[in-house]
Amino acid sequence: MTKMNYAKENLWQIEEVGFDSRYLGKTESIMALGNGYIGSRSATEEAYVGERRDTFVAGTFNKFDENEVSELPNIPDIWWLDVIVNGEHFTLEKGAVTGFSKRLNLKNGELTRDFVWEFKTIKLKFKFRRFISMARRHYLSNLVEIENLSAEKVSVQVRSGVNGQVTNSGSQHFNEGEKGLVDGKFLQMMPQTIESKIDFVFTLAHKVTAENLTARIEMGRRQIFMNYFFEIAPNESAVIEKRMSVRTSIDNDTDNHDVASLRELSIAEMKGIDALSFDELLAESAEKWAEIWAKHPIVIESQDFHDQLAIRFAKYHLHVMTPAHDPHMNIGAKGMSGEGYKGHTFWDTEVFMLPYFNFTHPEIAKSLVTYRYLGLDGAHKKAAENGYLGAQYPWEAANPTDGEVTPVWGAADIVTGQSTKIWSGFIEQHITSDVVFGVKQYIDVTGDLEFTQEKAYEILFDTAKFWGSRLEYNADKDCYEINDVIGADEYKEHVNNNAYTNYTAHWNVKYALELAAELRENEPEIFARLDDKLDLTTVLPDLADKLDKIFLPQPTADGIIPQDDTYLSKKIIDLTKYKAKDGVDGLFHDYNLEQVNEMQITKQADVLLLMFLFEGLFDRELKLKNFEYYEPKTTHDSSLSLSTHAILSADLGKVAESYEFFKKARHIDMGGFMKSSDDGIHAASLGGIWQMTVFGYGGVRMIDGKLRIEPHLPEAWTRLTYGFDYQGQAITVTVTHDSFVLSKADNGCDVSFISNNGNYVLQNKLTLSLGGKS
Repeated sequence: MTKMNYAKENLWQIEEVGFDSRYLGKTESIMALGNGYIGSRSATEEAYVGERRDTFVAGTFNKFDENEVSELPNIPDIWWLDVIVNGEHFTLEKGAVTGFSKRLNLKNGELTRDFVWEFKTIKLKFKFRRFISMARRHYLSNLVEIENLSAEKVSVQVRSGVNGQVTNSGSQHFNEGEKGLVDGKFLQMMPQTIESKIDFVFTLAHKVTAENLTARIEMGRRQIFMNYFFEIAPNESAVIEKRMSVRTSIDNDTDNHDVASLRELSIAEMKGIDALSFDELLAESAEKWAEIWAKHPIVIESQDFHDQLAIRFAKYHLHVMTPAHDPHMNIGAKGMSGEGYKGHTFWDTEVFMLPYFNFTHPEIAKSLVTYRYLGLDGAHKKAAENGYLGAQYPWEAANPTDGEVTPVWGAADIVTGQSTKIWSGFIEQHITSDVVFGVKQYIDVTGDLEFTQEKAYEILFDTAKFWGSRLEYNADKDCYEINDVIGADEYKEHVNNNAYTNYTAHWNVKYALELAAELRENEPEIFARLDDKLDLTTVLPDLADKLDKIFLPQPTADGIIPQDDTYLSKKIIDLTKYKAKDGVDGLFHDYNLEQVNEMQITKQADVLLLMFLFEGLFDRELKLKNFEYYEPKTTHDSSLSLSTHAILSADLGKVAESYEFFKKARHIDMGGFMKSSDDGIHAASLGGIWQMTVFGYGGVRMIDGKLRIEPHLPEAWTRLTYGFDYQGQAITVTVTHDSFVLSKADNGCDVSFISNNGNYVLQNKLTLSLGGKS
C-alpha cells in the first residue's frame, strides 16, 4: 500500500513508499519540479490510466476555442520513456514490485525512483533520476539505470522522445508542427499554439550505454522518438540519459524569436554541455538551489520534525512555481503543478504568496507587482465593460493585458443537476484592493522609490478611481454602499456591504487621498504627471466627498462585525461532521450553493482576514469576539483559510489553538490523505505556511507602514530562527519562550520597529524579552 513517508533523519526529503496507481496524483503534484520558467508534474516515465502528464511553460497562455478562456497549455510530453523487456511492456501494474521508493530532494530539486520489478523470468532493478535545472532556464534531464538481476540475459527496447498527443483534459492547444532529426543526434519538434501563435522548440538528445546497442528514429502523429535495442547480461546494467531543452518565441532571454533561430540556439546549447555528465549538470543546479536556501534560512526546533520539513517544502514550491524571470507573468493558484484553475493568477498572490517575496527576495517581489502594473490595461478593460471608471482588476488573470479570464460555468449543482455559474469573475471585486494591499506592502518593506514613483502611484490612484465609480448612494441612509458582491467568503453570493470588501475599498480610497495631498506638497511634478494621465483634479474631490460616507459595517451589541447585511440573520447549522472530514466540499454533497448562501456558513476567513490584514483598525477584544463567533461557522474548505486563523489566534494568545491550525495547514499537501493534491499543489497555502511561521510565531508585521515584531512560540517549539529583508537591511531573529534576539550587519542603516507598544532601534544586535523589555 502506498503512503507518504517523512523521516526525522532527512528533513530535506519527501518520500512515497509503495506503489498504487489509484493515488498517482498525490506525488505528481507535491513532487513537482520546476525553475519558474518551466514546471512539471512528476508523472512516471511509463504511462498509467488516471495519470496527468502535465508540463507547462510560464506565460504561454492559449485559448482552445473562442468560447473558452485562456489557460496554460500542457506542452508535449518530453519525459515519455517506454521500456519493453523480452517483448513484455514494463509496468508496475503487473508482476511483483519490491522496495518501491519515490523521493524528492528539496535541497537540490532532484526526483528519484527506485524499485525491483519481477515478471515471469525477468528480474530488474530500476533507478530513475530527473531534475529541471535552476542554472539553465531551458534545460531538463532524465537518467534511467536498469540492472539485470535475472539469471539470464534480457533483451530491452526503449522508446523515448516527444509525445504531442497529450492535452489539457481533452483540449489540444497545439498544431503538430515540423519535426525531425538534426545532425543524426538531436530530435526536434516545433509545434505552435493554435490561438496565441506561440512557437515552441523541443530539442532532445540521448546518451545510451548498453551492450549490443542499435537504434532507429520513428515518427507518429504528433510524435517523434528514438527506438533503442540492446541487451543486458546478468548482474550488468544499462543507462539511458535523456537531455531536453524547451524554448518559445516569447522568451525574454533571446532577441531572435523565429523558429530557425530558436532551433539553432537549442542545438548549440546541447552541444555546449555535451562533455558534462548528468551529475555535473545536477551540481550546477544544486548550486543555485544552495543560494536560495542560504537566503534567510528558517530553523524550527520542535517536538514535531514535520514543522521544519513543512517550511522547506513550502519554500521549495514557492520558488519552482514563480516566474521570476519575466514581469509579464505571475503565479498560478496551482503553480505549474497541475491544470487546476488553468494557470490563472488570483488574489492568492498578493495576500498569501507575495509577502514571502516582499520580505525575503525583493527582486522577485518587484517582478510580481510589476505584473499588476502591466495589467492596468486589462483592469481598464474590465472596468469599462462593467460601466466603471479606473482600474478594476480581474478576478482571474492570465496575460496581464487580457482582462477577465474567469470561466463562466463550474461544478454540478447537487439539487438541479445543472452546471453552477461562477459569479466570481463578475462580482468578486475585492481583488482590486487586494492588489493595492500587495503593492503597498512591497513599498513599505523594500522602500523601492523608483517603482513607487514610476508604477505604484498609478496603481493606487487608478484603483481608487474605480472604487469611486463603484460606490452606490443610498439616500435613505445617506451613505455609499457596495452591493451585489462576493466577499472573501465565497459561500455568500450577491450580498450587500460585505465587510472585507467595504473596509478594504475604504482603505484604498483613503490611502489615495492621503497620497495625493503628500504629492501635491512634496512632489508636485509627479502629481502633475499623474493628474494629466488620470484626471486626478476631477477624481479626487469626488473621492473626498464620498470617503466618510462609505458604509463600514459596525459591531453589534455583542461586538460582532456583520460579514454582510444579512449574514447574521441566516440559519445556523452544526458543521462538525464537515470540518472533521478529509478533503473539502463535503458540504456540497448535502446542499447546493444557493442553500449554503442562506446559512451562517463561511468557506474561509472574511471578517477575520480583514482583522488580520488591517489589525490597526480593531482592538483586541473585538478581534477575540469575532474570532470566537466566526471560526465555528467556517468550514476551511479553502486552503487559504487555515493560515489566517493560525496567525490571528496566535495574536490573540490562543497559541495552542493556533498550532492546531498550523498542523492542519501543513497537512493539506504533505498529509496522508492521498487525494488532496490531485489537481495540483495549494500554492497560497504554502505561502501561508511561511506567513504562519514568520508573521504568526515570529511576530513580524507591517502596521500602518511601520515594522512590528512581537513573537509568540507554540509550546511544541523551543526555538525559532528566521530572517527577512527590510528597507535594504538583512535582519535575523532568534525566538525562544523567554526572549528574542535581533541582529543585522552594523554597516547599514539603523532599523526602527515597534514591539509591545514600545519603540526600538536595531543598530547591530538587540535582545528583548517577550514582554518587550530590553
